[in-house]
Amino acid sequence: MQTSPTEDKIPVVSSASSPQVSGEGLYFADGRRKVDYVLVFHQRRHSSLRSPTSTSISQDRLSVVSNGNFPQSAGSDVAAGRGGGIPSGEAVSVGEVFMELGGGGENEPTEPADHEMRLIRQEFEANLVEAGLEIERDRDLKTHGPSFTRLHAPWPVLCREAEFLKIKVPTKTSYELKEEGGFSTSISTVWRKLNQPFQPKVPHQDHGSTKFLSHCFSRDKLHLYHITSKDTFFDNATRGRIVYEILRRTVCVRTCQTIGISTLIAKGVYDAAFPIHDGDYKVIGHLEERNDRQVLHEEWARYSAFYKYQPIDLVRKYFGEKIGLYFAWLGVYTQLLVPASIVGIIVFGYGVATVNTDIPSLEMCDERLNFTMCPLCDGACDFWQLSTACGTARASHLFDNPATVFFAIFMSLWAVLFLEHWKRRQISLSFSWDLTGIEEDEEHPRPKYETILLQKRQRKQKNKKKKKKNELAIEKLTWKDRLPGYFINVSSILFMFGLTFSAVFGVIIYRITVSALMAMSPDPETKSNVRVTVTATAVIINLVVILILDEIYGAVAVWLTELEIPKTETNFEERLILKAFLLKFMNAYAPIFYVAFFKGRFAGRPGSYVYVFNDYRMEECAPGGCLIELCIQLSIIMLGKQLIQNNIFEIGIPKLKKLVRALKDKGRAVQEKEEERPPQQWNLDYALVPFEGLTPEYMEMIIQFGFVSLFVASFPLAPLFALLNNVIEIRLDAKKFVTELRRPVAARAKDIGIWYNILSGMGKFSVIINAFVISFTSDFIPRLVYQYMYSHTGTMHGFIDHTLSYFNVSNFKQGTAPQNSQLGDITVCRYKDYREPPWSPDAYQFSKQYWSVLAARLAFVILFQNLVMFLSLVVAWVIPDVPKTIVEQLKREKKLLVDVFLREEKEKFQLIQSLFAKDATLPPGSHVLHPAQEIPIPGRYSTLPPSLAGDGGGGGPRARCRAASFSQFSRKIPPSPRNENENSRHTAV
Repeated sequence: MQTSPTEDKIPVVSSASSPQVSGEGLYFADGRRKVDYVLVFHQRRHSSLRSPTSTSISQDRLSVVSNGNFPQSAGSDVAAGRGGGIPSGEAVSVGEVFMELGGGGENEPTEPADHEMRLIRQEFEANLVEAGLEIERDRDLKTHGPSFTRLHAPWPVLCREAEFLKIKVPTKTSYELKEEGGFSTSISTVWRKLNQPFQPKVPHQDHGSTKFLSHCFSRDKLHLYHITSKDTFFDNATRGRIVYEILRRTVCVRTCQTIGISTLIAKGVYDAAFPIHDGDYKVIGHLEERNDRQVLHEEWARYSAFYKYQPIDLVRKYFGEKIGLYFAWLGVYTQLLVPASIVGIIVFGYGVATVNTDIPSLEMCDERLNFTMCPLCDGACDFWQLSTACGTARASHLFDNPATVFFAIFMSLWAVLFLEHWKRRQISLSFSWDLTGIEEDEEHPRPKYETILLQKRQRKQKNKKKKKKNELAIEKLTWKDRLPGYFINVSSILFMFGLTFSAVFGVIIYRITVSALMAMSPDPETKSNVRVTVTATAVIINLVVILILDEIYGAVAVWLTELEIPKTETNFEERLILKAFLLKFMNAYAPIFYVAFFKGRFAGRPGSYVYVFNDYRMEECAPGGCLIELCIQLSIIMLGKQLIQNNIFEIGIPKLKKLVRALKDKGRAVQEKEEERPPQQWNLDYALVPFEGLTPEYMEMIIQFGFVSLFVASFPLAPLFALLNNVIEIRLDAKKFVTELRRPVAARAKDIGIWYNILSGMGKFSVIINAFVISFTSDFIPRLVYQYMYSHTGTMHGFIDHTLSYFNVSNFKQGTAPQNSQLGDITVCRYKDYREPPWSPDAYQFSKQYWSVLAARLAFVILFQNLVMFLSLVVAWVIPDVPKTIVEQLKREKKLLVDVFLREEKEKFQLIQSLFAKDATLPPGSHVLHPAQEIPIPGRYSTLPPSLAGDGGGGGPRARCRAASFSQFSRKIPPSPRNENENSRHTAV
């Protein structure tokens, strides 16, 4: 699509209030050029200050042309943004306009700081135009509020940057995907028909058997690509990414010594920079005319579509590979929670079905056995009957039964299966999204790194004035510069660990004191509900503390990472993720670790209890064990975090922020309504919430993965609650991305990065944790030891009596025995432990049964861990990382690409030979070539060397070329009088 000289020079500045073709705010005022990116800044004016430049209007004017170069008559000062007014009588060339980069043309004073910002913007936007971008701004600058600079990347710039970025695009060559015949084909066909109701209705979704070959874009090979239209060949996400790359590397050397748009935003020169959405997300016209945003809203971002698969390919096309991989990972995780939930329900159902036949529970509930237990507190508490804890014992069996061991092994293997399945899915997506073989993009330094580096250079220049500039330019920050930040990091993290443990200890003190106070109550009903009341209230307090500390730790992690001064955004993100995960992991799981492994372990025994503050006894587990309390703790914290933090916070806080912004912008909206200017798409997008990365989204899912995998032996229903939450979470996140967030830059990514390593580490850690939970927290091992070593009948009869030790009440310390016992004269009470009876020579010492059970517990941990690790290795070995079909298709594509390029080179060689043969048959003195001959003119689509495609001039015989060498081919285009202008050196592609 060649353009004439007059078409190529389109004015870049026009009033947005009267567009020729509005295009719903997606185009420039001419209605043809897309708005690929938007820069936003606030114009602030103060009438009380005088501007040193207010007397010169022309000082802040800049002459630009649409193809991205400065006219030669403007002079170097204008090109650099230094001013240089144009005489009023001078004729302006075609395509040249004057863009008001500073004041609005009126003698209104501005603050000096605003004038400095304006000069920086002037230089930055001049450099953007020099790089080839086209700029449009409102002619009438507002006295207050945001002002918008729209950017458009023309076709030559898109081609140039796509080649630099090695963007893969489809070629004209395609091939048929092979399908295995026979029974597998029939199964896949039936499966597709059954899945049809769950598929999203996405137009132009390629589910066929044809695939186009992809290759890195090259301007030399435009004829090979499947280009139907230059306007649509690069989609909007790719165009935005290309413009962002230009923005990221554009420098402001003269005004502020900075590089990139992110630095300018950090300095306050611009308020925001973002690509715009494809229009409104609400469907107004026909369904066939929906844009990608509307399709995503209808088929993905609604709660009513919860049963459908995600349109991952469209998500990737609209938001980029990084966000597409997140939602693909979340979808795989949610799908694999379905079998885990089914098995968890079966295990829980087994506990419900066998609760009435469980012998230990029946013995605890049997009042005839008359187990008189020692008091739960000193002085005020009385002796009590074990049968009163019948409800706790029956509830414990629901989660503490032989099926729990199987479930723990299953979930450990499930974690391995999940990671292996995700690796295969990730490689399949990399193949279908043409991510195979992509290189990491070069990253520019972060704004804070540049600022501190500049300050270091300035300090060195003051100390050593004779320092050469090139020596200063190669300096970088060393560990000595970061040492204060590292020291603050370590001390702060240790302090926050201490804060987390203090919060857990504070809740422990609360439980101990409230238990003692309720035990002293004269109300018998209060005494009977001590354990339930204390456990429930303590867990709620834990949940509130966790939610508060989570928000604090998130902000502190960002602050600590900034102190380390990471050089690039990738380094910053990885360090932030590690800190935030470490702090939030400790915060979420510290109370659960206490109940699972520490509660009741250090309480002591009757007559020799462990006291806190010399008055309060340490906590003991319930008669049925600590597993039921662990289950309560885990379920309330998990459900509370999901309901409050993940859903209410994600829904409520954005709605509240939106309401606040709406109230602030109320006056401005009234003013715009009076002016009868409909809001353009860039106005609507600027009112949305900025995208701040995927770290919070990943973090909440990783913490949930810990609840599902780490302590799943104590709560088999955890996968079910996680599944229900994620079904809502997917649609909630989708709605947030489509309707509430500004469109993020389409970032490329081959994988989910450091999150995979965290998941893999948690999967291995879960094996150890579940082994210790089953071995030390539950009664599974003591029951096995009793049944096979100490039971006379080989059954569980007598197990409760076997686990209870004897204590002589005369051995109570003074003041700790019950003062007024209602159970009569008690001489011996029982307590749960393996100790020698008082009539033994080694009274109250650990018995042989204790050491037998401890040895069995440690042996089980070792056996369980090695068994699961072995099975995990088997699963990882059986399931290959790369699917066989992908391997075959990669080989096939490589062969086809080689064939395509060999064919192209062969055609070139044949064309050269034909030209040589024609040259040899011409009579002496005739022209070698004539313009009327149908030989391609060198240009964008030509593969001829310039020497073979002359303009027909020259009458003498041409010197014969050397032997054909393809190194002669060049991209350089000879000047053509027909379309040459003074700006072509910047736009020729």
